[in-house]
Amino acid sequence: MFRSSDAEEVCGCEPRFVDDTLRLDADECPEEGELATAPDCRATAIDALRDRDADLVTVHAAGLERRYENATPLLVAAGRFAARAAFHDEPLADRALTDPLDAARLAAGRAGPVSRLAVETGLVECATAADSYETLFRPQVAPAIATERVVPRPPPNGRLTDRYELDTDATVSVYDSPDEALRTYHLTPVELTLDASATATLDAAADRLVADALEGQRAADRAVRAVATDETPVETLTAVLDKHTRGLGALSDVFADAAVSDVFASAPVGASPVRIEHEGRTVRSNVFLTTQSTDALASRFRRESGRAFSRASPTLDASLSVAGRSVRVAGVTDPVSDGTGFTFRADSRDRFRLADLVANETVSPAVAGLLSVAVERSASILVAGGRGVGKTTLLGALLGELDAGTRTVVVEDTPELPVESLRAAGWDCQRLRVERDGDGMGPTEALRTALRLGEGAIAVGEVRGEEAVALYEAMRVGADGTTLGTIHGESPETVRERVTTDLGVAPTAFADTDLVVTLDRTDGRRVTDLSEVVGRDAPAFATLFDPAATGRIDRGNSAVVASLARPDETYSDVRERIERRAATFR
Repeated sequence: MFRSSDAEEVCGCEPRFVDDTLRLDADECPEEGELATAPDCRATAIDALRDRDADLVTVHAAGLERRYENATPLLVAAGRFAARAAFHDEPLADRALTDPLDAARLAAGRAGPVSRLAVETGLVECATAADSYETLFRPQVAPAIATERVVPRPPPNGRLTDRYELDTDATVSVYDSPDEALRTYHLTPVELTLDASATATLDAAADRLVADALEGQRAADRAVRAVATDETPVETLTAVLDKHTRGLGALSDVFADAAVSDVFASAPVGASPVRIEHEGRTVRSNVFLTTQSTDALASRFRRESGRAFSRASPTLDASLSVAGRSVRVAGVTDPVSDGTGFTFRADSRDRFRLADLVANETVSPAVAGLLSVAVERSASILVAGGRGVGKTTLLGALLGELDAGTRTVVVEDTPELPVESLRAAGWDCQRLRVERDGDGMGPTEALRTALRLGEGAIAVGEVRGEEAVALYEAMRVGADGTTLGTIHGESPETVRERVTTDLGVAPTAFADTDLVVTLDRTDGRRVTDLSEVVGRDAPAFATLFDPAATGRIDRGNSAVVASLARPDETYSDVRERIERRAATFR
């Protein structure tokens, strides 16, 4: 507790050290430990740091924790300066307690030991890097039960461009800032909008959950009701408690946003905010994970996937369900990374249809028309592109162009294609899960199993190993139906080289590919090339759309269009069908 010379200004914070963290308990403080705006609260923290350094300063009030990671170096430097400068200039040392920025300015203008001490303690350096207390003291905030943190204040100089609410009652605000290269995705979870009474009840419910060892889907509800009063927002607190005990905390809110497709938590966590792929653009967020967060996530992913994730096995590939969406998780940890980091990729809340991809300009109506008819008439199509360009999304949309009665087998190591949505819409769709490493069914065996499950369509989530030979064997000898797959490759030529050179498929077998669709992220995610494979001994490519029509189809030169004709149809009949189908997408 610190009392300034002004009797009206009193700090009620109680400081204590927990390992290398200085914790201020501010429940009894009239200023609630607001270090940015309350000089006496700053003085309490700095006074405690006279004799001992800290790696982190936190403030606890009304069931919330505020972590002042960016401001901690200034507070520590001010504590060192106040302790050492008091012998030479006691008023200036006292000034450093309440106003370290001004004390640094004054000390830098002095001659002698005070100026030297201001440099040696780091006070001048930390103060020079700070614009103001408001910008420096922007804490990461969360309830005591949470392991991740969010910065509740919007970015300085940020310009609000969008704001909307999620089904979780969280609010998303999007800011442009002249000081930042990236937009800011600013999440305000509902727990940060609760009043002090509701937050205290949430804290008590969390204690009851642990004390009574409650488990199961309704454990959070039982814990909240055990401590609730008539004024308690039971449903809200139950959702928050469940989110932070059985869910992914703030990330559960993020994945409840249909505009979010990817989340990147780079190691070492805490050093930088989580980045997000929002509406096809990478943005900064105000969400920070902590070491405790990643440890808890790693433990959960090990348990749910049944796969090791440790120094001995430092990579992870798993999947889980969050906010009603299937999320694929890739993880790395020591020694291949500087700590634990994760990348999350979520499928869309609803299955994308080909018409949706036309609407968002991923696919042109003309390309959609050809792909729709090609899928309907049993073509073999590879969807190519780099990471994160939307290959799986387009493949899922193409599955929807199959006749609902077509027997479809989907082969994936990590479930990403919309099998459940297709089934719910009436499609006959069977998933085969494969393991590339382990005792389960491998992809090659899965493809051969797919052939035995009945004639129809086969879709391979990603062609990247020995299954490529089996896939082309299926095209040649057994599969009269549509064959679809995604593959990494920036152009038709790189796809051919990957398949024939890296994956060991004979060029004559690759010639059984009808179409290669290439997507790119340039100016958004979109189809940048649609080519047909021509020739057999030395297969080459003829561009049909790039993205405009090249005229090859209209000139009657397309081998694929000719192959799509049924016995009673001519080339012109197929071309007209493609044009009519394209018109439905306009």
